[in-house]
Amino acid sequence: MKSISIKATKREVVGKKETKRLRAEGLVPGVLYGGEEPVHFYAPEKEFKSLIYTPNVYLVDLDIDGTVTQSIIQDKQFHPVREQLLHVDFLRTTDDKTIKVEIPVKVEGFAKGIRNGGKLKVNLRTLKVKGMVKYLPDTININVDDLDIGQSYKVSSLKRENLEFLNAQAVPVITIMITRAAKAAKAGGKG
Repeated sequence: MKSISIKATKREVVGKKETKRLRAEGLVPGVLYGGEEPVHFYAPEKEFKSLIYTPNVYLVDLDIDGTVTQSIIQDKQFHPVREQLLHVDFLRTTDDKTIKVEIPVKVEGFAKGIRNGGKLKVNLRTLKVKGMVKYLPDTININVDDLDIGQSYKVSSLKRENLEFLNAQAVPVITIMITRAAKAAKAGGKG
């Protein structure tokens, strides 16, 4: 899994007034959980751009006043109108502890059903998985070469060593849909 570094400063004062002041200065308050005590910090909003506005999932080397902690983003809050990042929560990770995270789905190949006039539909763009940090991939790659019109890959058909898929097993991840043109060609060929 890819990692990214963020430099932050520990917050000594917490509360609404201090949080409002930080946001006015273009700083984002955050909390690091998973240790003995939560660590409150802040960092410039630009530090989070490459982490937040991407479909990728990253391990974060969170550098709070020189102390680097490996973590993963747990939650983020945005302003309801302005798309401004208001708050970020991180979870400390260790090599011996499992975590739950959403990993993006990457489609590979050219489905048989598409060659026959079908249309590829990605139903789930991310999959929720549970596993140890060292086994988490950047993406869940799914090869669709064998899929024909009307067929799909369900969560239950995905098997990855050292990963547990937490989505409902019957949910289709990728489906090859029949298009109107393919229906018309099929109906026209029968007559």
